[in-house]
Amino acid sequence: MTTEHFTLQGARTEAITESTGRATIFIGAVSAGMVALGLVVTATKISTAFFAFGLILLSTLAFVGFATFDRVLQSGIEDLQYAQRIARLRAYYFDFAPELTRYLASVRPSRRLAMHGLHGGYTQVFRTVAGMIGVVTAVLTGSAAGLLGTIVAGHSAVAGFATGVVVGVAVLVALMRFQHVAWGQARREQLFEGEQEDPEAGASGTTNPRGPDEPQH
Repeated sequence: MTTEHFTLQGARTEAITESTGRATIFIGAVSAGMVALGLVVTATKISTAFFAFGLILLSTLAFVGFATFDRVLQSGIEDLQYAQRIARLRAYYFDFAPELTRYLASVRPSRRLAMHGLHGGYTQVFRTVAGMIGVVTAVLTGSAAGLLGTIVAGHSAVAGFATGVVVGVAVLVALMRFQHVAWGQARREQLFEGEQEDPEAGASGTTNPRGPDEPQH
């Protein structure tokens, strides 16, 4: 049981490290792309070359953003499931060594995920790594759409700005909604046989097939 606990903790670390690494690579690519776009503006002013380069660059960065968003969301859900499995293993220690209760954290079911930042609620989607990537991706997508709208409208800045805002907001809402639904499905997924939803879990969406002293992340 201790070996399994250690293995799951290592898997959590790897999932978090991968999310952080992917986010760092993406933000670095965006930063480099913005520098390149600025150099093009300096060299060519607002010309056809600028519009062509900007449209290709922003579209590429937006695509990378969507791919990064999807993967870091998967990693976040994996981390949640690892935490739930670790909590079940810790309950085993309480069963066979109840004297440990006074030394290990034990909270009521509705707070078991919240105390580790893995709670529910729609606003939580903006505070995850995937949420951060989603916001940046929405801005990039809106910028690409705005640039395209400017070209189509005969270099009208108003048309480009309006198009970019509408597309950016729509993409942001879609990504946050997708993430919210994915987290909800992950919390409702039963990882253990005979598992039943805990009526005290409330918004956290956790389950509690054991007693009240079982610690859960």
